[in-house]
Amino acid sequence: MSQTDSGSAPAAPEETPAPPPPPGLLDDLGRLGRALHTLFGAQLRLLAAELGLARSAVHWLLAAALVATVAAVGLGITLLGLAGWLLAQWFGSWTWALVALAFLELAFLSGAIVLFRRCMHWMSLPATRGEWNAMMHEVLHRPDSQGESRPEDAP
Repeated sequence: MSQTDSGSAPAAPEETPAPPPPPGLLDDLGRLGRALHTLFGAQLRLLAAELGLARSAVHWLLAAALVATVAAVGLGITLLGLAGWLLAQWFGSWTWALVALAFLELAFLSGAIVLFRRCMHWMSLPATRGEWNAMMHEVLHRPDSQGESRPEDAP
């Protein structure tokens, strides 16, 4: 047996580690700062992602509107061609069919113009103008959602 054996030499008393000092105000403020940075950093990343999606959505909305417009015009032309063919079968002449189709389109155009003019007349009536002005006045002088008044409200 060797002399370094643990049985022959008495063991030195173990040192117990001192308890860590209680966290101070600076430590608390540091942890608070890190937590706020983590929280608001995540919120900012989420906001950036949402804005990117919204920007992409606007482009897709415009593309979808363009495709819908082209499809609607194509459908209209197809239906006009079908109506012309049916009129040609009925009249027995393409000339009379196209004349009838032109009058039908003229009737629809006249109806749309009359409806537009009637709506413009309704907008110009005194009661409608008063309601419109009151609504615009209310919108312009309403306080913001944060409670601040708009510059137009300042005396």
